[in-house]
Amino acid sequence: MTAAPTARRLPSWWPTPLVGAAGGWLAGLADWPLPWMIGSLLAVIAVRCSGWLVTEVPRGRQVGQWIVASAIGLHFTGEVMVEVLSHFGVILAGALITLLLGGIGIVILLRSGSDRATAFFASMPGGASEMVNLASRHDAEPARVAAAHSLRLLLVVLIVPALFTWRLPPMPPPPAAPVSWPWLLALLAAGGLLALLWQRLRQPNPWMLGPLTACAVGSVAFDLHLGLPGWAGALGQWLIGCSLACHFDRAFFRSAPAFLLRILAFTLLAMLAAAGLAEALGWLATLDETSLMLGMMPGGITELCLTAEALQLSVALVTALQVLRLFLVMFLAEPLFRLWQRTVP
Repeated sequence: MTAAPTARRLPSWWPTPLVGAAGGWLAGLADWPLPWMIGSLLAVIAVRCSGWLVTEVPRGRQVGQWIVASAIGLHFTGEVMVEVLSHFGVILAGALITLLLGGIGIVILLRSGSDRATAFFASMPGGASEMVNLASRHDAEPARVAAAHSLRLLLVVLIVPALFTWRLPPMPPPPAAPVSWPWLLALLAAGGLLALLWQRLRQPNPWMLGPLTACAVGSVAFDLHLGLPGWAGALGQWLIGCSLACHFDRAFFRSAPAFLLRILAFTLLAMLAAAGLAEALGWLATLDETSLMLGMMPGGITELCLTAEALQLSVALVTALQVLRLFLVMFLAEPLFRLWQRTVP
């Protein structure tokens, strides 16, 4: 007698987009900043903390970054690139300053008993997955480094858009950029191929930097003034919010409360220091202080560039600061740590 076939079980990720969509819809009704990202993030975290451990949608974050990065890249036009290049010195200074602000976290974590490698790589302002890999290579505690970067990103996503929205006067939405599907499909395809190539070459953040580069180069080279439709931006936010939320549950918040509290303190101090230094740098260079502040915040490129776009700030300036800092972190973190190990007993 043949046994009845076992019923197929639904994958554990199937409720995640539904929960996220409900959260994004409610956040939109409440007029929150970046509603589809923050609403989906909080909704999925709440469900996971209740004990229902829904999981990440496969490739959801990559697809969300692909969409959002393409939209950000389209902000780069010939005129914008000239302005960014003319202020490259200020952008480099801002990126270096925020890199140095990692010293606040190093001091706080060392005084609390963390080892050098864990304190150092947990305090770097960006490149979360790469910092976890470097932590493993230098006998640190990768779980704590991952927790530090996850919590900092969560704080930036929840705090920065709300603060900047409150700080700035309400503004009417800008006119929608024209949509040309032949151009957009070509640029999206080019961005996807570049992301796959960078991923194969083990470059940092390929699904953000690949599409961003392809769309920015295409936009400048062909003098395009295009944008993605509004629903595409909401789709990207929703996928990113759902994905980020799946790093958090009750076990995460209970894992090392004292360590997480110190990361909270460090992140808030770094935000305040970045805001003050950006104000001074903007005054000296006669640049928009608000855009500089956002670009110098310690957090993820995707989330901060989305905030700049939503608040009609200089997306190109914020993007340039964040991308340059990411590359500085990638190329300088390990040499600086080795120098510290050799020179300071």
